[in-house]
Amino acid sequence: MQILGKKALRLVIVVVAVSVLTFLMINLLPGDVAHVVGGEEATLEDIQAIRKKMGLDQGIVVRYFTWLKNAASGDLGESYLTHEPVVDMIIARLPVTIELLIISQCMALMLALPSGIVSAYRSNSMMDRLVNGIGFATLSIPSFVMALLTIYLFSIKLRWLPATGYVPLSIDIGTNLKSYVLPGLSIAMIEWVVLMRVLRSDMITTLGQNYILMARAKGLPAWRVLLQHALRPSSFTLITVLGIQIGRHLGEAVIVETIFALPGIGRLLIDSIYARDYQMVQGCVLLITVGYVVINSFVDLLYAVLDPRIRTEGGHAG
Repeated sequence: MQILGKKALRLVIVVVAVSVLTFLMINLLPGDVAHVVGGEEATLEDIQAIRKKMGLDQGIVVRYFTWLKNAASGDLGESYLTHEPVVDMIIARLPVTIELLIISQCMALMLALPSGIVSAYRSNSMMDRLVNGIGFATLSIPSFVMALLTIYLFSIKLRWLPATGYVPLSIDIGTNLKSYVLPGLSIAMIEWVVLMRVLRSDMITTLGQNYILMARAKGLPAWRVLLQHALRPSSFTLITVLGIQIGRHLGEAVIVETIFALPGIGRLLIDSIYARDYQMVQGCVLLITVGYVVINSFVDLLYAVLDPRIRTEGGHAG
């Protein structure tokens, strides 16, 4: 319970700190949302009336604490432009981002697990150097460049997959999954490298342990030694890094969803920034922040479940 209390306190501190910084930066953006809402034909009196209605005539400190009080009760306000509740718009877009997150991380693991195991088993061999070389090459490419490269190769040149044309999962599962392949691959081609390097490093250490040598001495096949005896104890750091990358993916979704026209949280955030929809921007950033902290806290707890030594040490410490 003490650990959960500390994590909850950390969540609150991070969320408040990020919300303050976001609120300040939003108010530094050029332009006035009242002019956007009023339109080109709005008079000065109309603009002033709109600002008063939205509360923009109040000081930034007053507006922030008003927003914070409402957010604590689950009310993130309503969009300045569409007048829809921010919470409802975020919930409507959230499944798109979650599906992209799951698909991209599954792709990253499909690349990282076999390559990490092979690199560890054939450490310092030609295969190891080849895998690491490919990994460092893809890691040096930004996510938006990787997205453009996948569009050029698989959509324009080979015509295998569509670059745009999102279809909801409830309408057609096959078409829906096809629309996620390129966005998921754009993220996975960068994320798998870190996972592979972490798994490789831990597996090299594990393969030198006495119980691994004993398993080999018993004549067990190499695949069984690697998958049954070496993979699990080498996966603890991998799981931690995976959790961090899942949280970071919420930020990468801003770029990828915009490029591939996916109607998720990332694209909603970008559209809201351009439209000066401050309430929506604040709500999206709050969701990304909470998601990042909650996912990492969950990974810490999962780490303790997978490694009994952490629970034992925590019990003695308590």
